[in-house]
Amino acid sequence: MKLIQKRKMFFLAIVFCFALILPTVIVHAAVTSNETGTHGGYDYEYWKDSGGSGIMTLNSGGTFSAEWSNVNNILFRKGKKFDETQTHQQIGNMSINYGANYQPNGNSYLTVYGWAVDPLVEFYIVDSWGSYRPTGTHKGTINVDGGTYDIYETTRTNQPSIKGTATFKQYWSVRTSKRTSGTISVSEHFKAWENLGMQMGNMYEVALTVEGYQSSGSADVYSNTFTIGGSSGGDSGSDGSTTKVETEDMTKGGQYTGNISSPFNGVALYANNDSVSYTQYFANNTHSFSLRGASDNSEMARVDLIIGGQNKGTFYFGGSYPAVYTIDNVSHGTGNQTIELVVTADDGTWDAFIDYLEIQ
Repeated sequence: MKLIQKRKMFFLAIVFCFALILPTVIVHAAVTSNETGTHGGYDYEYWKDSGGSGIMTLNSGGTFSAEWSNVNNILFRKGKKFDETQTHQQIGNMSINYGANYQPNGNSYLTVYGWAVDPLVEFYIVDSWGSYRPTGTHKGTINVDGGTYDIYETTRTNQPSIKGTATFKQYWSVRTSKRTSGTISVSEHFKAWENLGMQMGNMYEVALTVEGYQSSGSADVYSNTFTIGGSSGGDSGSDGSTTKVETEDMTKGGQYTGNISSPFNGVALYANNDSVSYTQYFANNTHSFSLRGASDNSEMARVDLIIGGQNKGTFYFGGSYPAVYTIDNVSHGTGNQTIELVVTADDGTWDAFIDYLEIQ
């Protein structure tokens, strides 16, 4: 009997020790001083100059939270860093889908932020801000992602940069009305800047960023998906990452195809040959494809996946509640391939609603 009790005590001691060490495994990483690294498949950076305090909590994927107090200047960001050898056209079409609970107290930006080199450029695509809306020399406007952005250019003289103290241009796209979630078509801003004579060189960084300047505040970036894909290059999923493409951003085909706002912002395919399509670059020839969608009723809706003109399978949605259907290990061509989502089995009893396509 005593031996059994000892074994029970030993077992409880092991469980207790395991309970003590387990939280150190699951607690998300917190950063409180200048640091760069990778986390959740994304590159991150915490940068602060003198004064005040800040903390960045690195959550899954591209998500993170940030708090800052009485800072002079601080930036929290998660995105992708590049090796300065490719232009944005060579990398491929870039977009970010995000959502944030953003609570600035003073001057702050919720923005896509980054750098390009040759020439050295610091750039911002600002979706929301605190007490100050940035401005500069007005160069034009761009209408994209359901809003209008003013385009400005400014110059920084002998200021900190990724190349040390330097003089460089800043490019700005500033939304005319604030928002804290949605899709930012990053490459469309790059193209608009270049059309206005604002030269973009090779890419160093693109990241969803929260910046505080002489202020305090907090932000919870609960969604942040960086997508590279399209006809100008980039690969989908070659490094284990996920490419996500919203269907409403694809090219519509067929007689009845149209945008919808319920049960999600997406596209409805109402009849045979209704479709959406876009061009995706692949370095590898095998990926898995996941489509989020729904039927308009309890009948089974069917949407075919066509890659390079070949049918690769069918997505099925058996009800009106949104669900994700995955076709695993699809073999396809490499290089630029046309991806099409099309209805071919309509019998008049259902319509297909589709939200986004993910490629892994």
